[in-house]
Formats: sequence, structure tokens, C-alpha cells
Amino acid sequence: MAKSDNRIVSAPPHGGGHAHEGHHDLEGMRLMGFWIFLITDCILFGTLFATYVVLSGNTAGGPTGAELFEMPGVIAETFILLTSSFTSGLAVLAMNRGDRKGLISWLAVTVVLGAAFITLELTEFVTLVHEGAKISTSAHWSGFYTLVGTHGLHVSLGLVWMIAIMIQLGRHGINSVTRRKVNVISLYWHFLDVVWIFVFTIVYLLEVM
Repeated sequence: MAKSDNRIVSAPPHGGGHAHEGHHDLEGMRLMGFWIFLITDCILFGTLFATYVVLSGNTAGGPTGAELFEMPGVIAETFILLTSSFTSGLAVLAMNRGDRKGLISWLAVTVVLGAAFITLELTEFVTLVHEGAKISTSAHWSGFYTLVGTHGLHVSLGLVWMIAIMIQLGRHGINSVTRRKVNVISLYWHFLDVVWIFVFTIVYLLEVM
């Protein structure tokens, strides 16, 4: 007759280890999703740049960029956006030091600079329209507004995103979730700066030269 097995097997403590691993897996998946989003954005902007280059000479007898662009304003936009990239980097440094107040402060400075960039860009668009360069004026201006406007839309979305992260930091402080979000928005902001450098060079500088 077989003896019964009276050994007691201890169960894992309420799945705590699995929950911790699941949290890290979820954060990793979200970070991977961001990189996929960034790759698709690279493809998007690459397509818009190629389209602009093809259409840039088709002004249909209308005004050209060289005639209407006001470079001091464009240079100011560039300086402001590049400065905002620097302040977003300072925000990450403050986060790595555990300085929540400094982190939120530098993000707020970045938001102000980004809003100033958008204000100058909208002012430029209004001025161009008043001078006869509408999106329907020619293929050249259609490509211009689509490319530059798409970048501006990305900056605007980044500002909303950054403000939402600042609110979360104020409520929950620096933790694994908010840390990931700050790192992601900083990478996104640097990406937009790199795109703007190409915009400044291809759309404005080469056109004026």
C-alpha cells in the first residue's frame, strides 16, 4: 500500500515577484512602442522632405521663398528651439539627481521656449499669407506649409505632452513611470530639434542662398 506524501510545498508570496517583473516588462514594451513611433516619424518627415524638394521649384509664377522669407525671424526660431533642447537636457540631469523641483522648473522653461517657437512660426505663416503665399498658391508653398506645419504640429503636441508630465511629477514625484516619461519626452524633443535643423537648412538656407 502506497504511503501518502505529506510534504508541504510553500507557495510564492502572492505573486509579488511576478507583478514586479510584469511592471518592468510593461515599461519595456512602452519604451519599445516609443521607438517604433519615432521610426515611423522619421519615415514621415523623410517623405515630406523628399516631396518638398521635388515641388520647391514649382511656384506657378508666384512668389518664391527667397523673396518672402525673413531670415532674422527664422534664425530666432532656430535659436529658441535649440535652447529648449538644452533646457530639456538640464531637466533630465535634475531628474537623475532626484531634484523634482529642478526637473519641473526646467521642463517649464522648455515649455515656454517651445511656445515662443510656435508663436513665431504662426506669425511667419500669417505674414506669408498676407504677402500672397498661401498653401493653394503653388506646389512650392503647398510643400512648404505641409512640411513646416507638420513639424510645428509635432512641437505643439510635445508641449501638451510635457505639461501632462509636469502635472504627474507634481502629484507622484520621480518614480519609474515618470522617469521613463521624462526620458522619452526628452528624446522626442531632441528629435524635433534635429528635424528643424534639416528644415532650416533645406527649406530656408538653401532657398535664400
